[in-house]
Amino acid sequence: MSSGGNAGANAGWGGTYFLAMIGSAVWFWQQADGFWEHVGALLQAIVWPAFLIYDLFELLNA
Repeated sequence: MSSGGNAGANAGWGGTYFLAMIGSAVWFWQQADGFWEHVGALLQAIVWPAFLIYDLFELLNA
């Protein structure tokens, strides 16, 4: 049984987010110098959209 009418329409955004996460992981990885900085780079790659939206809202609020 189908759970929704437009579930397939939203599937493309998952792939887009995955590619953006891989790209940001490469970017942050290249900027890191030590072991813990590389661990932090991987964590940053996962949560960077939250910081992007936060900064956007701060910009709109100013």
